[in-house]
Amino acid sequence: MNSTENTDRKTAHMHWSQVLLIVLLTIVITIAGTYWVLKTYIFATAFTPVVLNTEEEKTLEAKLHAIGYEAGLSSQTTNITNQKKNGEIDESGFLKPEPYSEENAPRAISFTERELNALLAKNTDLAQKLAIDLTNDLVSAKLLIPLEEDFPVLGGKTLRFNAGIGITYQHDKPVIILKGVSIMGVPIPNAWLGGIKNIDLVSEFGIDPGFWQSFSEGIEDIHVTEGQINIKLKE
Repeated sequence: MNSTENTDRKTAHMHWSQVLLIVLLTIVITIAGTYWVLKTYIFATAFTPVVLNTEEEKTLEAKLHAIGYEAGLSSQTTNITNQKKNGEIDESGFLKPEPYSEENAPRAISFTERELNALLAKNTDLAQKLAIDLTNDLVSAKLLIPLEEDFPVLGGKTLRFNAGIGITYQHDKPVIILKGVSIMGVPIPNAWLGGIKNIDLVSEFGIDPGFWQSFSEGIEDIHVTEGQINIKLKE
């Protein structure tokens, strides 16, 4: 009888040891998984800015120059040299006056995903905080927002925001649709976005005079493909 009781006690002891081991393993796996989620989706690190090679820089500068914008991708000395080559600066170093004309003016604008992110890297402090992705009929953005040290609970951490906007051209007008916004990997409810998720903003707000109506009337075509956005303006 005593032998049987000892055996039962040993069995019970082994049983609870196994349960404790399983609990400990579960806790470790949960902590590791939580850390990965926080590191990947919530407390994100800065993005690596896009750096164009020499050929890509020349292509982007030519595009910007065609629409009358000097991005300053190269040094100031290089920009002045380019302006002299283009005949925009006279021998005295002054900008040449010229009569206005729309003849042969470009109305098509095209930028690659790398070019847009390179512009952020060169011209704003958002290079390590904002990244743009272009895919078929969709423009996506990732934004990192550092929180102040005295912010409750999450002070000193960096939060990740994601957003997607559908862009295409149908029935002779642009179609702009907010696909959604997420914070820390969690999608924001449509009600919190004012009910504008998954609706055509141009059709919804372009009826009345304002930004969307003017935007729509000035676009002849707009398409987003893998890694590129193409816009054609009306006369």
